[in-house]
This record gives sequence, structure tokens and C-alpha cells, in this order.
Amino acid sequence: MIALVVAAAAPAHSADCVVFLHGLARTSASMEKAAATFEESGYVVANVDYPSRFFPIEKLAPLAIETGLEKCPAESVVHFVTHSLGGILVRYYLEQNDISNLGRVLMFAPPNKGSEVVDSLRHFPGFGAINGPAGYQLGTDKDSVPLMLGPVDYEVGVIAGTRTFNPILSQYLKNPDDGKISVENTKVTGMTDFLVVPHSHPFIMKSSDAIEQAFSFIETGQFEHEAP
Repeated sequence: MIALVVAAAAPAHSADCVVFLHGLARTSASMEKAAATFEESGYVVANVDYPSRFFPIEKLAPLAIETGLEKCPAESVVHFVTHSLGGILVRYYLEQNDISNLGRVLMFAPPNKGSEVVDSLRHFPGFGAINGPAGYQLGTDKDSVPLMLGPVDYEVGVIAGTRTFNPILSQYLKNPDDGKISVENTKVTGMTDFLVVPHSHPFIMKSSDAIEQAFSFIETGQFEHEAP
């Protein structure tokens, strides 16, 4: 009887798993705050570290995502919460592979149409050392992996930032922007919902209000938009 009561009280998503994928030149530590929010609410969490600076996107995508999938229960619905490059890895992977139990995908500041910052700085000394092979693939030129990917046909929510702490980099971007990516270039054809928040690229995924909106999307498939 007690077991039945506990089972009835369990949250509806208690068997769901959320895979967290950090951005370029970051680590899983950058996603810890967001991951903790989901874990405290009953989700199984897989906060993945992957060597973002050492391999191209075509190698990083299966490496990172399959690491996350291995940490999820076999029958669980699998959601993704990503920052920057992490979102492109999910898109790339899902163009090559099916995840039969795929849930929703939340992207913080994804370069879905590439970033002009990469176009402008790719030839500067040190760019490759800092950003690695994947960094060169995130521009808007012929080598842009994001621009080679098609529309999404699964539930995707995008949260874009409008605050920059780097006015020099913002000069290369269409405004508004988050210092690395313009709001316009975070969008992807087929996305389910879209939201703009006043945060910068390096910190958007650590911001409490953005995390709350991410949670809302994974839970319900939509953001909590303010009434006009």
C-alpha cells in the first residue's frame, strides 16, 4: 500500500532524462546550476563533459550525445538542454541518427545560423588554439556547419540573449546580440518557441530567469511569455 502511494505521488517526469551539453571551450561546470534545477524536480540528469576544443563537430556530436544517452535509463524520454555549440551538436546528430524516445530540446544562445564573429576573427593568431576545429565551423561562410543543417522537425525552444560585455565583438554582429551571436542568428526554421532575455552569451545558461524558462519549455513545450 505504501509503495502504491509513493508511486502515485511521483512526478510525471520522474522517468525522464535531461542531457546537458555545454558550449565551446566550456565544461559541464557551466551547466551545473541548470542541471541541479532539473534534478531537484525529479528528472534524471546527465551533465556531459566533452572535448569541445579538440575535434570537429562531426566527431564531437556522437561523442557528446552518446555519452549522455548512456547515462539515461533505457526506457526514459530523453530531453536536451544545450548552450551554444551544444545545440549544433544535437542538430547535427539528429540529422544522422534517430532517438526514438526523444523529448524536447532547449537551446541557450545557439549559433543556428552561424556567427559573424567567427568570420571576422578566424584568421587572427590564437583563434584555433582557443576554439579548435569546431570553432572554424561556426561561421556564416561556406564552411559553416549550422548553415548546412536542415530545419528541425522535433520540439525546439530557443532562448537568445541581448546583453553584451564585449562591444568590440558586437561590432561584427547584427544587433541586438549577446556578444557572440546575434538574436537573429539563434533562430532555426521549425523551432517551437522563441524567447529573448537580457543576458550575455557566457552567462545566459546560469541566469535564474533563463533557467526557469528552460524548465518551462522542457515541461510544457512552451515558454512563459509576458502578456503584451
